[in-house]
Amino acid sequence: MSAYLAAAADPAPKTTWETILGVLVDVGWNALAVAIIIAVCALTALLLRLVIRRVVQRIVNSAKTKARVDDTQALERSPLADMRLVQRTRTLGTILTNIVNVILVVVAIVLVVNHLNKDLLGSLTLLTAAVGAGLGFGAQNIVKDVLNGLFLVAEDQIGIGDVVDLGLASGVVEYVSVRITQVRDVNGTLWYVRNGEVTRIGNMSQGWARAIVDLGVSPDADLELVEKTMLETAQNLAKDPKWRTRIIAKPEIWGLESIDGDALVVRVVMKTRANAMDDVSQELRRRLRADLAEKEIGVPRLAAVTLSGLEGARRVRGANPPVTKPNPVTGVPRIADRGIWRRKKTTDEEGGAQ
Repeated sequence: MSAYLAAAADPAPKTTWETILGVLVDVGWNALAVAIIIAVCALTALLLRLVIRRVVQRIVNSAKTKARVDDTQALERSPLADMRLVQRTRTLGTILTNIVNVILVVVAIVLVVNHLNKDLLGSLTLLTAAVGAGLGFGAQNIVKDVLNGLFLVAEDQIGIGDVVDLGLASGVVEYVSVRITQVRDVNGTLWYVRNGEVTRIGNMSQGWARAIVDLGVSPDADLELVEKTMLETAQNLAKDPKWRTRIIAKPEIWGLESIDGDALVVRVVMKTRANAMDDVSQELRRRLRADLAEKEIGVPRLAAVTLSGLEGARRVRGANPPVTKPNPVTGVPRIADRGIWRRKKTTDEEGGAQ
């Protein structure tokens, strides 16, 4: 009786096929769980990317609708804030998409490892901490690139489509990520610039630009006639319906800039939209040549220039910067207003004074 009970208590040993079947079942369930985790993460990534894309598209369409244009490039004729909003939104959308992809990949790996072996996750955490501590100094450049990339976009220093000078490369920004920025130069070369290596940025697509044209005429030319003709030509260009949307201020004659042995150099400037400076300069040079030739004034030299260094800093406000009042000093008596600020006397006041 006792032998019968012992045999009933001990389960019958599994055969080889039963063992193989059990292993296959376990592997199948694990594979199904891993597939579900990956599918859920992929679906989440797809939904988040769709949401980001919809938000970006809605902001862009709102800016285009407000400006009544169909093409983003046409936003140059609308207020500058709309164009910067579109560029900044697209750049942020690209970076958010990359961040979402990285985060979801990490989450999927952690969930898969946790499902397969919970003890392995603890060992992986310790191993990751040890490797992170060992590679901490080596990863400083990567962390620097990522943080600098976030600040570049958050502070609107740079955006996709901007014409920039990064010191390391100059051209049009085609792509901005949290670690690198891709810049395409005029020759078609695509430059990959690490964000952590960018110490200065010259953005030629923000605000306004100034088209500066130096005109060289013969030393015996009538300087007053030359300046008058140049100003009239620039004013006609600013009034032209095709060009007036690209010019944002009245043209100025900065006068005689230099005297060479064979020419007198006279400078004319026009304040334009940032992306229209080259086009306006070319059209202005073409019209100046035609108008001066019509008045039989020889033009041995005609070129667009770019001021830099101290000369560019001194001329940032133009040829005649505005005169401001000095700061008040304590203890100094107030001086009565004079000149154009003096209040004019009326007829009654003049009669009473007499």
